[in-house]
Amino acid sequence: MEQLQEQQEVKLISMDMIQSQQVEWLWYPYISFGKITIVQGDPGEGKTTFALNLAARISKGERFGQENTTGVPLSVIYQTAEDGLSDTVKPRLEEAKADCSRILVIDDREKSLTMYDDRLEKAINATGARLLILDPIQAYLGGGVDMNRANEARDMTKKLSQLAEHTGCAVLLIGHMNKASGVKAAYRGIGSIDFFAVARSVLLVARVAEQENIRVMAQIKNNLAEEGQPIAFERRKDEFRYMGAYDITIDELLGGYCKTNKIQQAKQLIKGLYGKNVLISSADMEQKAEAIGVSKRTLDMAKKELNIKSKRQGSGWYWDLDKS
Repeated sequence: MEQLQEQQEVKLISMDMIQSQQVEWLWYPYISFGKITIVQGDPGEGKTTFALNLAARISKGERFGQENTTGVPLSVIYQTAEDGLSDTVKPRLEEAKADCSRILVIDDREKSLTMYDDRLEKAINATGARLLILDPIQAYLGGGVDMNRANEARDMTKKLSQLAEHTGCAVLLIGHMNKASGVKAAYRGIGSIDFFAVARSVLLVARVAEQENIRVMAQIKNNLAEEGQPIAFERRKDEFRYMGAYDITIDELLGGYCKTNKIQQAKQLIKGLYGKNVLISSADMEQKAEAIGVSKRTLDMAKKELNIKSKRQGSGWYWDLDKS
């Protein structure tokens, strides 16, 4: 009876004993400290390129967009099982002008590293790293672990969540999406839906149809803040250029719908207003675009491609659509 009573004891925590804390961000609102973030996408779409350039910027104290960031150089632990360190990872970091002294790798040549491994926490504590990247997560499961089984996925994600919380390190998991079509992005991700559930932020990296060099990072999920805008990058052989906010939906990215369609729609709107001595206020143009589902950014892109100029009259700006 005494043993049974001991087993039935319940430990309770009163919420008035919990100290409130603000979420700290590595990159607001996409990646937070002390939490798990997933970056997923199809093979070859730029997930690793994105992760390496993120690591490079962080090592120099830079951030994408620069908003809500400290500007302090931070150390990164980057584990990869798909690319060679000397012939792939190091050259790409050098291209990104990383401070390679701040980007560290746990030596797993003698003993494979898994997400259960105590070496992860030891390395974070020893280096003060603020970002841990596992690329791809499938390579760090350990023998016999099936990430598609809900109970095993929960155990793995609980361990990683505790690691992130205890160390204050942001944990970034890179994963390939499955090939299912016609389903929500959450169900095309890595393994069991439990992975998606435990992550506080889930990011999709994908190619824009008919735009060979443009990649977009879009936020599928955010439990800590409002979802951020999709962000575009230009990816070329020796260059990775941050482009800023991009007007596209998750469905368009996953379904392969061409962003060019929106730009063409904006161009048709503009061309339909061409005439002799035509001046239309910028505000009116934005209202017309909004009415047909075209954003200001897309409208501005179409304006630039059509070489439309603006003129100032009085206190306002006007589009010069004179094509006489």
